[in-house]
Amino acid sequence: MIRTAALLMIVVCCADSDDYCYNEPHCDPYSWGDTFPSCHPLLEHHHSPINLDHHMTRNDSLGPLHLEGFDVIQSGHWTLKNDGHSVVLQVGSGMEVSGGGLTDLYHTIQLHFHWGGPASNGSEHTVDTRRYPMEMHIVNMKSIHPNMSAALEDPTGLAVLGFFIDVVYAENVHFGHISQRLSSVAYKGQTTKIKPFPLMSLLPKHNMSQYYRYYGSLTTPPCSQVVVWTVYEVPIYISWSQLAQFTSQIFSTEEDAEQVTPLQNNFRHIHPTFSRIVSASKDAKILKGAAGQPFRSAAPGLLLSILLLGSFIFYL
Repeated sequence: MIRTAALLMIVVCCADSDDYCYNEPHCDPYSWGDTFPSCHPLLEHHHSPINLDHHMTRNDSLGPLHLEGFDVIQSGHWTLKNDGHSVVLQVGSGMEVSGGGLTDLYHTIQLHFHWGGPASNGSEHTVDTRRYPMEMHIVNMKSIHPNMSAALEDPTGLAVLGFFIDVVYAENVHFGHISQRLSSVAYKGQTTKIKPFPLMSLLPKHNMSQYYRYYGSLTTPPCSQVVVWTVYEVPIYISWSQLAQFTSQIFSTEEDAEQVTPLQNNFRHIHPTFSRIVSASKDAKILKGAAGQPFRSAAPGLLLSILLLGSFIFYL
C-alpha cells in the first residue's frame, strides 16, 4: 500500500519518494491528499504548519527543554543528503530531548530545512501571517519506539523543534558547517559526510526558554498527526549569501536529468488550528495580532543602502 511504503521510506518529515513535490503543475501540497489521504486537510483537523498569532495561552509550566548532548561533539560522522525535497542532516545517536512539557524522552535523528526562492520567503510556520526566509526542523523520535513506523502510530511519537531563520549582513560561522558543504549535495540523491559539531552552536542558545507549543502533523506525506511541535520565538541568523545557497543552488532533480529543476518553495501551506490549544512558554512573548505586513524582500537599492550603513538586515 502507498501509505505503508511511505512510512517505511520516511526520513522523518521528508519522505525519500517521488510521489509528492512542491511547485510543479498538478503536484503541490494542495494535491497531496489525492495520493496520501491522510494529507487531506478537510478530513483531518490537526495539520501543520499553522500561523502563530494572538490566539494562544500562556503556560507557566513550559520551561526550557533539556537538550542532552547538543553542546558536545558527537563521535563518528554525520551525513548530509539532498533527498529531492530538502537538505537533510542525519546526526546519528548521542543526542536526546526531554523536559519543557514533554512527557517522554526523545532521541534526535535528523534536521532539515524549508526555504523559499530568490525573491520569496519560505518558512513553514508564520507569525501573525509573516513568513521568515527559512525554517529548520530538528526531528526527535520517542525513545520507546524501535523504529519510525512505530513512532508514526503514536499520537506523540515525534517531537520536532522548529527554528525560524532570518537574514543579517554577517556570515554565521557555525551555520557554515552545513552551508559550506551544500555544493556536494546540490542534486537529488547526492550525499556527503560532515564532521560532527556541537548542534547547540546553531541555535539561539540564550533564548531557548522562549517558544510556542502545539500538537500537529508532519509537514510532508504521509502528514501523520503525531508531532509535538516546539517552535522557537527567536530566529537563527544567517547571511544573504548563505540563504542564496539554498534558494539558488539546490536542485530537486538528479545531476544527469534532461532538465534540472531548482528546489524552491519547499514548504507546506498554513492550516487552521481549529480547537487546538497553542501555548506560549513561560518566557515567550504573547503575540498581539495585526503586528504588521508579511515579511517581504526589500528593494535592491534599499538593501544596498542598509548595507552601506552597516546595519543588520531584516525582512520587513
